Amino acid sequence: MVSAIHAIMASTAGVLIVASCSDIMTDRHWLATDFVWFGAPYMAYDIYAMYQVHYLKEKDKGHAEYKGHSIHTVTKFLCKDFLFVLHHVALLTIFMPVSLFLRRGLGDFFIGCFFITELSTPFLSAGGVLIQMGLQDSTLHKINGLMLLLTFFLCRILLFPFMYWVYGRNYNVAFYKVALHLPLHCNLGNLCILAPQLYWFTLLCRKARRLFLQQHKKRDGQSPKTS
Repeated sequence: MVSAIHAIMASTAGVLIVASCSDIMTDRHWLATDFVWFGAPYMAYDIYAMYQVHYLKEKDKGHAEYKGHSIHTVTKFLCKDFLFVLHHVALLTIFMPVSLFLRRGLGDFFIGCFFITELSTPFLSAGGVLIQMGLQDSTLHKINGLMLLLTFFLCRILLFPFMYWVYGRNYNVAFYKVALHLPLHCNLGNLCILAPQLYWFTLLCRKARRLFLQQHKKRDGQSPKTS
């Protein structure tokens, strides 16, 4: 619930910022900096929350090494959820300083775009809640899964070509030339952010396919056989 609420606030802030910026480079919106300050503690909390979830799940399985917190339990967590932790640490140590101190007041529009990436998170959180409630086979869970795939693809993957297209339109640069028009560090930064999104989207698609096949097998098993 905390993740979903934060994501709704972040994506709402992103929409407000993007809608208010006529000039994508110079227009300012106070949320582009203030929400970064607001969201930073959440990222630190979320790392701790992910560790607690990992610890309690393993403890419930009866693993002897999870009778108490230790370096071993922390190391296991970091190995299991390395990419998620790296993502959060990068937001705190790279995205936050760049957003607040290094961009010289430019590009609030793009900060808003990055906030919008959180739009898929409420559906991810809702999926976890539905599973805990035993509704993983319900129509609601299926609809939520489709919304997760749709919002993830639109807001975490298509968002990047959209930002390049908007930049090109603003400066009369052909879309295929925008990357050459931007500084190298901007392209590398976008690539580093996009790469894990593509990986996670692949995992989501694989999970959706696996669930679909399981449901199909259940229906086949329950259907009456005819001679």
